[in-house]
Amino acid sequence: MPDYRSHVDGARVLADLNALRAIGAYKTGVHKPTFSEPHIRSLHWLAQRLPEAGLTAEIDGIGNVLGTSAKQGPKLLAGSHLESQNYAGWLDGPLGVVYALEAARVINCDPNVPGAVEVAAWCDEEGHFGSFLGSRSYVGGVTEAEIDTARDRSSGKAMRDALREADLTGRPRTNCERGRHIGYLEAHIEQGQTLESSGLKIGVVTSIVGIWQYRIAFTGEQNHAGTTRMADRRDAGLALARFCVEIDNRFPASCGPRTVWTTGRITLDPGAPSIIPGGAEMLFQIRDDDPDVIARLEQLLRGMAADVSAQDRCTVAVECIRTGAPALIDASFQHAIEAASTACAGGKSIRMPSGAGHDAQVLATVMPSAMLFVPSIGGISHHWTENTDDADIVTGAEVYVDACRRLLKG
Repeated sequence: MPDYRSHVDGARVLADLNALRAIGAYKTGVHKPTFSEPHIRSLHWLAQRLPEAGLTAEIDGIGNVLGTSAKQGPKLLAGSHLESQNYAGWLDGPLGVVYALEAARVINCDPNVPGAVEVAAWCDEEGHFGSFLGSRSYVGGVTEAEIDTARDRSSGKAMRDALREADLTGRPRTNCERGRHIGYLEAHIEQGQTLESSGLKIGVVTSIVGIWQYRIAFTGEQNHAGTTRMADRRDAGLALARFCVEIDNRFPASCGPRTVWTTGRITLDPGAPSIIPGGAEMLFQIRDDDPDVIARLEQLLRGMAADVSAQDRCTVAVECIRTGAPALIDASFQHAIEAASTACAGGKSIRMPSGAGHDAQVLATVMPSAMLFVPSIGGISHHWTENTDDADIVTGAEVYVDACRRLLKG
């Protein structure tokens, strides 16, 4: 088989990533929240480069960038996202977009490869306005009513206002054309230490966790912090703190081997030092790739809430505000990535689940989907110190492009 690795221009891949890094730069990372000026500039940056790969570029009405090909033959969809978490890393998202762009540049002009790579940058994978809004819109999972009510989690800005300011109002939202693509391939930094600590170069993703999120509200009695005796208090903040400890005490007996849970935000009402909180709220998340495990933990969570409420000190209400089904990765796509790793990375790969959510799990509901990981230095992500060695980035690009070629050739 001919060696196509030389067709990948490693310097071009790194230059593209650094060009995106310069848009919305923050320390060594970026601050590029959804629909911010740097995010919109990044979308236009990509749209201007897609013609280099023989693709027609479009930015749709929800902020997805899509590059489509008129080339005959099978089509492989490839991509990731361009926005970031607040004050976060430079590779989470853009790595997968630039790999897809490079694959399209290399493959779409190769007469020995049938078909083409089409490129997508999905909007708001990071969830500033919702959950995987761009990819869910593409598969028909977002209503106009959801857009009407969506607000930025940090500023409270209405999504309709953000779309208008980004000059996206009135544009149609692109829907998936069923049967057009043989599947979807996404690359990402690992966001963990498995690859780096094992001296490996490629993670072949086997499954992507589902994410369930809950709002847990505690209602007690607001009162004076100096005159209310401890025995008489109905302190919602204290009830919340005890509940968090109880979760860590009771969940391990019911969880799976890779279950994780996080209390990501706590608020107290009214939040003053001289007032006993009459209300408290926590945003709580559970991740696992087994829905049965999640169902068991949710039942436990609700039972714990009922126990607290029955004590007549504070009442607890559990509301599920987000569900995300896990995704199993297509076996033939996994095989293609492993074969590409053997050819381009000395076989230094491992099959592994993804503990983070990705657009690939949304695309998996309508087409075969797969992911590959490259190492993260120190396992750090969602922070401006996030980084990957340049050599590992280039190796990942070579594996990615080779995997795309194998998938299109069948």
